[in-house]
Amino acid sequence: MLGVEVEQLQLGPGGADGDRALALVDVGTGRVATAKHPRLWRSLLQCSAAPEGAGVRITLPDGKVVGPAADEELSAFLGRPVRLVAQRPDGASVERPDPLEVLEHGVEAEVEAPTLEIAQGTPGGSFVDHSPLHLVTTATLDHLGVEAVRYRPNLVIATPPGTAPFVENTWLGRDLVVGDVRLHLTLPTPRCSVPTLEHGTLPRAPHAVRGPMEQNRVEVTGFGVLPCAGAYAEVAVGGSVRSGDVVELA
Repeated sequence: MLGVEVEQLQLGPGGADGDRALALVDVGTGRVATAKHPRLWRSLLQCSAAPEGAGVRITLPDGKVVGPAADEELSAFLGRPVRLVAQRPDGASVERPDPLEVLEHGVEAEVEAPTLEIAQGTPGGSFVDHSPLHLVTTATLDHLGVEAVRYRPNLVIATPPGTAPFVENTWLGRDLVVGDVRLHLTLPTPRCSVPTLEHGTLPRAPHAVRGPMEQNRVEVTGFGVLPCAGAYAEVAVGGSVRSGDVVELA
């Protein structure tokens, strides 16, 4: 679902507190529901989710607000039985069609949808794609002409004028110090079909994946050569990150 922009994050080994803490699971398959499989789940991006106490507040496209005990309403909206869960099962997986196949054949096409185990690089029980944290620079976003919301980063780093796009590639293996926190950059972030889809009122944006496909296909250890934008990170030293904190490359 659509997320929220916040002024402060508390970061620990599992990433940002509250980030991807809940997920919808397809009752029929047992897999995590994600718009990575647009034919089945792209309407999730018409909903938004925000923290509310220890739970979550979900807003449907018609403005109706539901809480964490909304399996029946969410199933009716999505057209498939789902349940909201707060603990990632061992081996939790998603279906992830090749974004190029989706672009070529359309979001309604029945293309091959290989399964991918999520959170392989993250301790704890959250439903992150792979690593605890995902960041992207304004240099990359501005070059591609893509809104940050489409790439779903935890941190957007404002870079000085003249910074090369995809500068995140050059940070891999190094540390970033942000506020009280030290992050270790591990992998480039592969892009799936999600950024190309409608996000709330934002229209389709095929260039959000075509740009990385044409300009930044790089090796992602363990996964092959993939179109990437942004970087994954581990939290070496946890603490608070605030909007406006200075970022230093260590």
